[in-house]
Amino acid sequence: MRPCSRRLPSSRGSKQLQVLWAKDKYMALLDSDAVPRMERFFQFAAVPANRDLIRQDEYGNFMVVLLSGSIAIDRVQPWGEHLRLAEARPGDILGEMSLLDSGVRFSSCTTLADSEIAVLGAEALDEMVGRDPQLAASLIALLARKLSLRLRAVSARLSDGQQ
Repeated sequence: MRPCSRRLPSSRGSKQLQVLWAKDKYMALLDSDAVPRMERFFQFAAVPANRDLIRQDEYGNFMVVLLSGSIAIDRVQPWGEHLRLAEARPGDILGEMSLLDSGVRFSSCTTLADSEIAVLGAEALDEMVGRDPQLAASLIALLARKLSLRLRAVSARLSDGQQ
């Protein structure tokens, strides 16, 4: 987590995560006790507006779940064009690819307003795998499903653009 944030009580962050994921058709597939069991693996924080959470081209090893507020997802193209790819809404997951592969970040994520976030780091995910493998497997499977859907949407946009 970058500086200038303050920790939130885990119980508060966990409750927010539970409410948001209950509304997501894929994350709602988790067992009813899954989010409370995840609480100890996440860090929860309040972050002021205009703070970088993720920087393009940096190596990453964590993901962020937006609990409240809003986050801009931006990319600077190799030729210098600045693109706003999206604005994240509460419940959205950011940076999950780098959580899973510790790879380079594709885009930057900056808070647009005061925001509350849940952060899951690679070490915490590894700990979850060791302590609660069924929970970790369920979370990883759902992240893979969300990534697959995102990839299909991008592929469809690229296909439409070539016709």
